Amino acid sequence: MPFRTRAAVSGAVLATAAALLCPAAAAAAPAETGWSAAPAPGDGAGPSAQDRPYFYLEGAPGTVMNDRLSLSNPTGRAVTVRLHSSDSGAWIALAAKEVKVPPRTRASVPFTVTVPRDAAPGGHPGALIATSGGKGAGRAAVPVHLRVTGPTLSALTVENVSVRGQGDAAVIRYTLVNRGNTVLTPRLTVRADGVFGPVLRRAARTLPLALRPGEGADLTEKWPDPPGLDAVDLRLTVTARGGAHGSASTSYAAVPWGATAGAALALAAGAGGLVVVRRRRRSQGAGGVPGERGAAAGERPSGTEVADAAGELASTGSGARS
Repeated sequence: MPFRTRAAVSGAVLATAAALLCPAAAAAAPAETGWSAAPAPGDGAGPSAQDRPYFYLEGAPGTVMNDRLSLSNPTGRAVTVRLHSSDSGAWIALAAKEVKVPPRTRASVPFTVTVPRDAAPGGHPGALIATSGGKGAGRAAVPVHLRVTGPTLSALTVENVSVRGQGDAAVIRYTLVNRGNTVLTPRLTVRADGVFGPVLRRAARTLPLALRPGEGADLTEKWPDPPGLDAVDLRLTVTARGGAHGSASTSYAAVPWGATAGAALALAAGAGGLVVVRRRRRSQGAGGVPGERGAAAGERPSGTEVADAAGELASTGSGARS
């Protein structure tokens, strides 16, 4: 149950659940074990149909609250029951970890709930677990619903948005972080727009996770059909109860490798052809071509010489070799 927050409020209240709540919420050991576990009736009264189906406690950070667990053994043999709290019930301290209940007897086990001073306002569920071995082997889990009072803050951010891979292997990666002091269940909306209009629209849907205060989660979204050649702006938006809202965006540019490689080869071929022509013209000038010697001496080439040079360049092509 403990969560790390900085909230601090005052006041304490201890309340019990209303008797009209659905009795199906009560937890007891299976009928064949013969014993049962449930919240103890008030004022030392015996168990009845109007008993609390679970524990309900309410208090501010720093509050210490008390209650009692009832173990009933209507059988003709003694039963040894071991007790502990669930992982989420770390605020609970039991007066005894093991209780031997005589035949046709009911035992009452006190426990305390200590709310940390930095506890987050809101609901914090836990449970008391009772188990036994031998002929009366069984297990019972009695829910403990604790509500911490105080102002609540719902805040959620989207971070580290990116797109990895292309084609059917494209995946959207992102991180959600709970920046508030309440547990949040986010809803995600995804949209992407390219140069020629929308390329992706995913309506808001609830994600299968609950983020505790200060907790973050690295998540992914499959994108099996991204555009093959486009510049895309991708935006992720998340919302949650209490007004939490966050969004983040990234850019995604997909360029087919074939097109990129073809363009690069064409540029390389053109550059190679130009180099070959220049080398051939230099070698001809050194061998006594009048036009080249005149140009080297500062004379302007004649029209015939310019035409001959142009024809030579056209005849070599981009694939010529020196």
